[in-house]
Amino acid sequence: MRKGLLTARGLSGLKPGQSVFDPAPRGQPKLEAIGGTERPRFYVRYVKSDGSRDRYPLGFFDPSGRDGLTLAEARERAGNLAKRHAAGERDLREFLEAEAAENRALLDAAEAAGAEAAKAASEAEKVTLTALCEAYANHLEKQGKASARQVRNALALNVTKASLHLSAKPAAAITPDDVLELLELLTAAGKNREAGKLRSYLRAAFGAAINAKRSPGALPALRKIGKTLTHNPVRDLGTVAGSSKTRDRTLSVAELRAYWQKIQADSAGALLRFHLLTGAQRLEQLARATVADVDEDAKAFLLLDAKGRRSEPRQHWVPLLSKARAALTALRTPKAGDFLFSLSHGENPTSPSTVAQILRRVAGEMLEAKEIAEPFTAGDIRRTVETRLAALGVPLEVRAQLQSHGLGGVQARHYDRHDYMTEKREALQKLLRLLESKPATVTPIRERRSRA
Repeated sequence: MRKGLLTARGLSGLKPGQSVFDPAPRGQPKLEAIGGTERPRFYVRYVKSDGSRDRYPLGFFDPSGRDGLTLAEARERAGNLAKRHAAGERDLREFLEAEAAENRALLDAAEAAGAEAAKAASEAEKVTLTALCEAYANHLEKQGKASARQVRNALALNVTKASLHLSAKPAAAITPDDVLELLELLTAAGKNREAGKLRSYLRAAFGAAINAKRSPGALPALRKIGKTLTHNPVRDLGTVAGSSKTRDRTLSVAELRAYWQKIQADSAGALLRFHLLTGAQRLEQLARATVADVDEDAKAFLLLDAKGRRSEPRQHWVPLLSKARAALTALRTPKAGDFLFSLSHGENPTSPSTVAQILRRVAGEMLEAKEIAEPFTAGDIRRTVETRLAALGVPLEVRAQLQSHGLGGVQARHYDRHDYMTEKREALQKLLRLLESKPATVTPIRERRSRA
């Protein structure tokens, strides 16, 4: 071992096994170089916490610094380690090896994260807008939503079939401009209402997928899609002008009575009478009602209201007046299948579209007979029932309970446990009396005076 200041020239002449080091105060780390078969290697010599000596390798000597350390670089590293040693890190090897292990772990984690990101990007490429639409429709079906079929058909028609390049695009890559392109395919054809519906469906689909990431019990396919999404591209789009036309058609009392008389002898009269005498319930819910939903003792039947954001359908009991029961009997004669609201004696339910066709025919005949001022729909009948019951003094909460709407508030959902069956039955009885009562005959004042 030779003491003395290290020099680049001296390092180049070191023989194998020969060592030389920079001088340093006693007990402090010092830079050492040991000759090798090809070139010298730098070390830092230091005293450990237990008093023993150790030598930690820094790297090979290379005057150019291309394939090793220059003397200046070796001295800089040795100086840094000497400072750490003086600061209390007496066991330099253990500290340095722990740091190296931590750095390797961080590097491995970064590589793993990169691989995971690449995998996620690859998966996102496979998750198309069409896949999102299908998963959302399946999500609605799982929740028992009556709109599931309608939504599925609308998305298939106005997304998958309407634009092959957008429907095949990854859902995560869909932009507001892409959605706008789909909507304008409809608005350009004058289908603003359909465009408004499509906007709502797509916004709900993206929202459902994003929420599925943290929703227990969500469909795996929807959650998988949600993991690829970072935003909802429909959220910031404006509404479609002219897409929401609120109907306000309400039949007058005279028109409602004329309708009641009309459906006494109509071929589909029993179906329409049952619809009206049960409070004009939603057609989708009536179509799902079966014999098992009838409670003969309570003289009522059960509908499951899955409308809105309910995770579980609301149980909605509807009283059956004697004339509603008679209409039901007529529907199920001469044979009786499982479904209540049926034109095939219970074998198959009657769809809302079929009822709409029947009402168009009935309204057309009444319009021709000048019994009504303008046509009407099932929704207009429903609105008319509530309006006429309000005029008869039926309270708002009873009307809401009868038609199962506006019950999403905290009080209705958590505190009000009254079943309202008596009140609902009384409301239907008032409706029936209104339908069957005859308008009062008014004698003109001039005629009464002439008689006097």
